[in-house]
Amino acid sequence: MVDVNIKDYRIADHPIDELFLKRWSPRSFSDKQIEESDLMSLFEAARWAPSGSNKQPWRYIIARSEVDKEKFYSFIKDTNLAWCKKAPVLALIVSDAEANGSHAFDAGTSWGYLALQAMQKGLVTHAMGGFYKDKAREALNIPEQFQPHAVIAIGYQDAKEKLAEKLQQREAPSPRRPLAETVFEGEYRG
Repeated sequence: MVDVNIKDYRIADHPIDELFLKRWSPRSFSDKQIEESDLMSLFEAARWAPSGSNKQPWRYIIARSEVDKEKFYSFIKDTNLAWCKKAPVLALIVSDAEANGSHAFDAGTSWGYLALQAMQKGLVTHAMGGFYKDKAREALNIPEQFQPHAVIAIGYQDAKEKLAEKLQQREAPSPRRPLAETVFEGEYRG
């Protein structure tokens, strides 16, 4: 991983494991391939996420070969294609809308587990909402009951200088709003 002094970007209001602060979504990916066992450990972690009534409504469709990645490129928006093509693995997370009312929430939890396991393995991830869901459904033969949520780039981080100049400016961990603006006791206070 590229060395970033996380304390220059993120400071927790309360003590937490450093893993949560170090995880961020870079755009500069090395084209270095991921060992099968390391890659599958990410999806193994995702498998163990909690879900409503244990329905486990999420599914991941992955692309590693050039043929499969070309399918993904057909529905990823140009702003994301500009950087994600170097990632050795792309994954689309979908969830079964018929499983339960919390299918999207559960899929998001699964993605979170995947992202944290990636950090543990020295990998980085970047989830993208910038894609055409209808085109993804068609290109990947996704049944109607499944809703596409995000495309995830997975790989090893590379130097920001390998990105277009416009993207280099954004290649840093983002801060978070203060906890006091996120947690309200008793009622909403926005």
